Amino acid sequence: MSANRETSYKGAARATVLRSVSSRERRSHLTAPRVPTVGIDIGGTKVAAGVVDADGNILERMRAETPDKSKSPRVVEDTIVELVLDLSERHDVHAVGIGAAGWVDANRSRVLFAPHLSWRDEPLRDALSSRLRVPVMVDNDANTAAWAEWRFGAGRGEDYLVMITLGTGIGGAILEDGQVKRGKYGVAGEFGHMQVVPGGHRCPCGNRGCWEQYSSGNALVREARELAAAESPVAYGIIDKVQGRVGDITGPLITDLAREGDAMCVELLQDIGQWLGVGIANLAAALDPGCFVIGGGVSAADDLLIGPARDAFRRSLTGRGYRPEARIAKAQLGNDAGLVGAADLARLVARRFRRTNRRRVERYERFAQVVGK
Repeated sequence: MSANRETSYKGAARATVLRSVSSRERRSHLTAPRVPTVGIDIGGTKVAAGVVDADGNILERMRAETPDKSKSPRVVEDTIVELVLDLSERHDVHAVGIGAAGWVDANRSRVLFAPHLSWRDEPLRDALSSRLRVPVMVDNDANTAAWAEWRFGAGRGEDYLVMITLGTGIGGAILEDGQVKRGKYGVAGEFGHMQVVPGGHRCPCGNRGCWEQYSSGNALVREARELAAAESPVAYGIIDKVQGRVGDITGPLITDLAREGDAMCVELLQDIGQWLGVGIANLAAALDPGCFVIGGGVSAADDLLIGPARDAFRRSLTGRGYRPEARIAKAQLGNDAGLVGAADLARLVARRFRRTNRRRVERYERFAQVVGK
């Protein structure tokens, strides 16, 4: 058999896998192979990796910092490869799923734009699959988190849910009847970049006044640092905690102080929560889901954040008092949701890749038999 014919078979197999994965997700997860896969969650500051079994359990996890929020996609790619190869030494990995904090094209192969990383039309899937030698699936990290919560977490049993992830920014995803809604071009659910304050704070996406500039980890830290830098009397507690080093103020520190009763930190989380609730009310007017699942690192503040969000949602919901209200739930899988969802979606790729590859081999064998006669 010629090399060109074999290459064409491989290309056809890959195209078939992509078309198959983009449909019938609801049924496919029931028959996906119960094999370990690796999930990767790429955020603005870290790369988390884990081996996940078919029940959503993380068998082993690793983490690496995103190198200097690298301006070179190759450096982040190298970090991913190192983590996967390390895990592969101890586990029989059949596929890798990537949840990227950015806009991924409809074929789930290229990261079109990542506001918090310097990725522009980056062919991430092909670059990684050529180095890892296993099937690779790439999706937006909020999509993978929503899938995980629907499969294993707070969204189980829901026909229509919206996921909102609060981390460095705001991610979002829509899942209806067991299928992630990615939109015509693959970039649906970028709720964090809806404009809520015309002419407001500048956003890394290039616009001003985006929702994530008022309800996210970055917004929380920015407000705390501004108060501390101005030596506001309300900030004395956190100033003492960081010994005057304003740059050491972080989201987890603010949350810890709020739990201890620091008035400023409690108020800041309330502000973030109120903006969150207003945004959720707007999404309810547009999408009318049965459930909103709130995930991401900032959701660790629990009712300090979600309580004010529920209150603001009820005050802002259009038609309030005359319509059912969507449930607002905290994600059960926490920061692991994106990783677990990416691994579970990769399991579907592994199933179809194996089936398509088997059919390709069978066609080759039939072809060889004909040629040999």
